Amino acid sequence: MIGKSLKRLLKNCIPPGAMAIRHFFSRSRIRFVGHFASWEAAAGASKGYDDSRILEQVSNALMQVKSGKAIYERDSVLFDEVHHSFPLLAGLLRVAVENGGQLTVLDFGGSLGSSYFQCKHFLPDSVALTWCVVEQEKFVQRGRDAFATDELQFFFSIEECLAQHRPHVVLFASVLQYLEKADQILDSVVAASIPYVLIDRTPFIARQDDWICVQEVPASIYEASYPCALLSSERLVRRFSADYHLIADFEALGGDGYVQTGIRMFPFEYRGMIWRRY
Repeated sequence: MIGKSLKRLLKNCIPPGAMAIRHFFSRSRIRFVGHFASWEAAAGASKGYDDSRILEQVSNALMQVKSGKAIYERDSVLFDEVHHSFPLLAGLLRVAVENGGQLTVLDFGGSLGSSYFQCKHFLPDSVALTWCVVEQEKFVQRGRDAFATDELQFFFSIEECLAQHRPHVVLFASVLQYLEKADQILDSVVAASIPYVLIDRTPFIARQDDWICVQEVPASIYEASYPCALLSSERLVRRFSADYHLIADFEALGGDGYVQTGIRMFPFEYRGMIWRRY
């Protein structure tokens, strides 16, 4: 608590320019650069990434978690303690309580089950959990081969998942910003009338429209660069408000950051939201 309070105090006291400089010179950090008119333009300015290498890194890391040799994995990086998203856990527990201890999660873009392994030990044994990951083909194949259980399942599409399950909640954890057609995915979720939508670890920027940039990942994680959208919270609220009620808007893991355009820095913040259908 003291550390967080001190950090907040320093953030309020230090001039914004100094904060921007600190982010700029922290070379080990993931960087966000540019302001592009389209996803295609951002892709043209990106180097891309080796998806097979990323798959292997994530798979190897999560296998250590599954076997008990490691505690926690996020973005293919292993940690010696779990970094819980307590608002996410609170949302999942609320959904379980409302459904008599049943909890079926549609985890869109959920990798090989990172959020599942993060959350499952915190959920009580009385919760009947089914965790459905919707992912790219290579991840689904690896997930089914190495990680799938009766509780953790993998699907190629939302439609395939809905054909077998009736999810109580859809989870978007650090994924919306990487979807070129995020609007279409969100429309399909709204059309499916899934009762809850949980958004976590998503960068939001104080603008009327989304900000498309390039995310640069350091070699210490895996060297890559690819398009990324800093989402407009105002735009997202407009999209959901007709069908869902906003229960919570919270600070998420990842904190704040800056997107660089030339010599200028524009702030954004990782946040999460919990939405309940009317």
